[in-house]
Amino acid sequence: MKVEKVFDSFIINALIGGICVSIIAGGLGCFVVWKKMAYFGDSLSHSSLLGIAIGIVLGFNSTIGTFLVCIVFATLLTYLQNKKILSNDTLLGILAHASLSIGIIAISLSNQYVNLDAYLFGDILTVTDNEVVWFVLSTILVISTLFFIWEKLVLMTINESVAKAENINTFLIQSIFLTLLVIFVATCVKVVGILLITSMLIIPAATARQISSSPGSMALVSGLLGILSIIIGVYLSIFVDIPTGPSIIFTLTLFFIIVLSIFRKQTS
Repeated sequence: MKVEKVFDSFIINALIGGICVSIIAGGLGCFVVWKKMAYFGDSLSHSSLLGIAIGIVLGFNSTIGTFLVCIVFATLLTYLQNKKILSNDTLLGILAHASLSIGIIAISLSNQYVNLDAYLFGDILTVTDNEVVWFVLSTILVISTLFFIWEKLVLMTINESVAKAENINTFLIQSIFLTLLVIFVATCVKVVGILLITSMLIIPAATARQISSSPGSMALVSGLLGILSIIIGVYLSIFVDIPTGPSIIFTLTLFFIIVLSIFRKQTS
């Protein structure tokens, strides 16, 4: 590829979108790892296909459809968890795969050509100028909200009973956190796809956990690792001609292996 092509507008849009997603994932991913919510994140991402299908069938933006369906998914899950009908992992499995299946059926019945690979594995190189605006606004909203609830969320993660004793409205804080996760999922589908969304949350955070001494530094390191993986993954996919989403996650995985091996050597 020619040097002047390295900074084409579509690449710049891809980098901006990816960096925004990495910043969001840096903060949210820490709590997903601490609270052991990886399966929840995976289930939430699976349900997003139903939102995409609804957007395609009804003819409106699939990001809006994803956001609405994920909100309904999170609300329904919270309701069923409080009812204690089934265990959490069972509920997650049922809701996630039901949403995924219904979404695929709806797309099949729509009689429209849909590139499922783009939704399953991401299509970051097709990010438009309008979507860049959405990425930036989402990042500002999520990070500013997370900043205001950070200490309460950390305390809830450490000990929810203590948080309640401190008169923290744990239900409200948890609901806000789930909404932020929904925004992340709706944003991240374009970057790495439905099947790899959870990787953007847990791999940078799990890597940062090995070398961080505080929750704040963990979020910062996690975000920086995500940004590096976006830059390397995007250009790797362009020059080697491989899928971009998997390239990003592959880069993150390499970071994790390197950091983990160094950390183990230092502590052994």
